[in-house]
Amino acid sequence: MQNTNPDISEVENVTKELSLKLSEAASGPGASALPAQYREGLGFRPKSGLSTPQIIQDEEAREHSSPIPDQYGLAKSTLSRLHSTQEERLQREAKLAAAVRTLLECIGEDPDREGLQRTPARYAQALMWMTRGYEERLSDVINDAIFAEDHDEMVIVRDIDVFSLCEHHLVPFTGKISIGYIPNKLVLGLSKLARIAETFSRRLQVQERLTRQVAIAVQEAIKPQGVAVVMEATHLCMTMRGVQKPGSTTVTSTMLGAFRTRQKTREEFLTLIRSPSRI
Repeated sequence: MQNTNPDISEVENVTKELSLKLSEAASGPGASALPAQYREGLGFRPKSGLSTPQIIQDEEAREHSSPIPDQYGLAKSTLSRLHSTQEERLQREAKLAAAVRTLLECIGEDPDREGLQRTPARYAQALMWMTRGYEERLSDVINDAIFAEDHDEMVIVRDIDVFSLCEHHLVPFTGKISIGYIPNKLVLGLSKLARIAETFSRRLQVQERLTRQVAIAVQEAIKPQGVAVVMEATHLCMTMRGVQKPGSTTVTSTMLGAFRTRQKTREEFLTLIRSPSRI
């Protein structure tokens, strides 16, 4: 049906004309000079990675580079906690405790009764501890534990216990994560694999993102031939509420480099992490 509304027709013509000009500009030598509002719609937008260690999120990190492009692995909104002073931390805890008191009132409880009088402060401290990953820099976690070693066989640290908070319901999910990589002239201190997993798990998370963040952190730290990460966890948001299915587990994996392109390498890793421990 032909559009008879002159205003709409005019908008459509302008839109088509602009799209044509943008397409020509995008393929020409002046593509990089396009205004940001146009470039974002033409495939020029950088990868988001807001809470992964792929992209440096602030100018300070750009000026002080580390083995990991994003020293912090944090979204911009969480950097304030990373740089906060002791006084600011205390103010944050006090504000959080007041919010917990409001929460208790909203569910019908009396925050002034004996058993709950100190609960707001206790919970505020506990939540800050459970999310302490926001206060850790990946460069500090790795702490130069990168060593030159002529080893090109698979390295695996498996069954690392992890505890995290689901960002959708703020209830825990717990499980184990196994990390493997094939060195490319550099190896990472074994404990650092567990520390990387700990850092990312001590933030509000979803399991899918957590698994990938760990893999990317190892990849960017030592540039191995490949990285593989598998995580299996139980989510209390599935077992104690909602669908209420105790015993169900969620398995996620991220395969990079050789583990993604070579089936036999991937199968070897999966076999090794599933085999019974001999220790």
